[in-house]
Amino acid sequence: MNKLGRLIILSGPSGVGKSTVRDIVLEKSPVPLKLSVSATTRPPRGKERHGVDYYFFSDEQFQETRRQNGFVECKEVFGRNVWYGTLRSEVESHLAAGQWVMLEIDVDGTADVVAQYPDAITVFIAPPSLEVLENRLRSRGTETDEAVRNRLSRAQYEMERSGFYRYRIVNEDLDTAVKEFCHIISQEVLTGEKND
Repeated sequence: MNKLGRLIILSGPSGVGKSTVRDIVLEKSPVPLKLSVSATTRPPRGKERHGVDYYFFSDEQFQETRRQNGFVECKEVFGRNVWYGTLRSEVESHLAAGQWVMLEIDVDGTADVVAQYPDAITVFIAPPSLEVLENRLRSRGTETDEAVRNRLSRAQYEMERSGFYRYRIVNEDLDTAVKEFCHIISQEVLTGEKND
């Protein structure tokens, strides 16, 4: 197996179930996976813990880290002056230790990361259709009509860019999606061993 770890990037529209897929894949993966903890300037919600769910940065800390090239990708979300970013130290320390690292980021962040890590394994989780996605978002009962429309517009944008990803999984059935994801990882392990 490679001495250096591998980077897996997971993306998909809001409401597609990627966090659920991610959590199960982290448990069932054929290789141990570490989830990269993102940094954010938003305050903690509920029982979220610093360093576990997110690194909660002040605006000043976040912008200073940006100035020092401390993120492999970062962006302001939905114009709310809330920033999210993937810490370079988080990714590189795991990779250097020979660990496989998973990032859950959007399509714009993926382009930034792949420019720096061209051998990253990119996986896009797609809904069976935008109609199915809309039904999932509305069934949550937590979104206003405007929020649902915004999320669907963003989903359309993301799905148009999903061809950039090496792998695309349609999350119609959770068990099938998880099996596909684990199979992708197994294939990448075998490819890596052949190239050693």
